[in-house]
Amino acid sequence: MDLDETDRRHLARAIALSREHMERNEGGPFGAVIARDGKVLAEGWNCVTSTNDPTAHAEVVAIRRACSEVGSFALEGATLYSSCEPCPMCLAAAYWARMGRIVYANTREDAMAIGFDDSIFYEEVAKPPSERLMPTIHAPSAEARAVFADWFKKADRVPY
Repeated sequence: MDLDETDRRHLARAIALSREHMERNEGGPFGAVIARDGKVLAEGWNCVTSTNDPTAHAEVVAIRRACSEVGSFALEGATLYSSCEPCPMCLAAAYWARMGRIVYANTREDAMAIGFDDSIFYEEVAKPPSERLMPTIHAPSAEARAVFADWFKKADRVPY
């Protein structure tokens, strides 16, 4: 798919954010922009090391800001522009936000070549919980089931 001028401009901005904040030592070399209907909703950059937040990837930061800006957890029709292919966490966040599409520059292989290897996460997610490297123990609970049952019956729940 060919990118239009708007796509190229927003992707260039995501890349510029990655450089700018990397050079400020705020985190890794990753930037993101979220736009919808020609309007930038939010920008984000990796600030994992500057905030001690392992979830503060550029895409997640941008998604949080965009959702706050529009007052909704859903970003239907929006595009996530990222300086790099989103990692599994960021990809999942984009799906949870119901992003319309993703446009990225560097690939996961490019990221791996500079020390950001996400392959273990792709592999671990595909495994049954009992086979994961991190012990993952299923501990069924009647009370946990009751909470789910009550949620399902809750008349004023906000589905997502």
